[in-house]
Amino acid sequence: MKKHHRNILTFILFMGFLSKIFGQSEPKNEYQPDWTFYFSNVNDKLSSIATDLNLINVAPIKGQENVVYVSIKMPNPKDNGLSSNEDADELWKIEDVIISGFDKNNLNYTFAGRLTSNGFRDLYFFAENTILMEKEVSSAMTAFPNFKFDFGHKADKEWSGYFDFLYPLPRQMQIIQNRRVLEQLEKGGDKLTKEREVFHWIYFKTQNELDQFEKFTNELDFKTKNKGKTEQPNEYKFVIQISRIDKVGYDEIDEYTLELWQKASDLNGEYDGWETSIEE
Repeated sequence: MKKHHRNILTFILFMGFLSKIFGQSEPKNEYQPDWTFYFSNVNDKLSSIATDLNLINVAPIKGQENVVYVSIKMPNPKDNGLSSNEDADELWKIEDVIISGFDKNNLNYTFAGRLTSNGFRDLYFFAENTILMEKEVSSAMTAFPNFKFDFGHKADKEWSGYFDFLYPLPRQMQIIQNRRVLEQLEKGGDKLTKEREVFHWIYFKTQNELDQFEKFTNELDFKTKNKGKTEQPNEYKFVIQISRIDKVGYDEIDEYTLELWQKASDLNGEYDGWETSIEE
């Protein structure tokens, strides 16, 4: 159903069941992390969360049954509680020194993510020996007297701190994937200023749900390009492809893709991504 013209370079974002099918590729000999960041709301505070998305495929890791946190108070946070340029370099150095200490001592651990919020930078690890980790953190922080810190840990055999806190929710994942596609467009020379046709794919379990979605998108001036049954061996038996002339700036793309994503979710469907051409 997806047609790619030879002289138009396109990018597609896979989100729904196709990502579940094709994402399970043959395991590589070496683990490949996939770090990203997104904004969230933690305890009613604007927060930035960074995490390794690929850990979802290997977690929980045997032997690493404790979640460990290092909470660092930033001396010069922004008014919104996030990190300032003034503190940024030192925060990265702190992280590097702590991790180097863990590696030097061959500790059994995984760096799972970081939270920046309310004037603090919190680092999260899953580990085996919390006593040695605390010793290494205390040693590392002596080189940064302007940064107060706290160390803590608790049992978390199921890695709920990763799955339920660090890992993005579906709506946040959509925004992350939007950003990644836009970054690829920019690498191709796109200024993201020109309107162009943007294609979307959405999958449903029933024809009735697809029909309801099509009525909704027609009212928003989307055109139906293709629709019908799929050949995939799963519950999503129906697919619709729609398009509209739109801007693809960072704000614009989130506005209408999230609207499509939400409507698809309301109808038990899967918004599976979007595609467009590079416009230089």
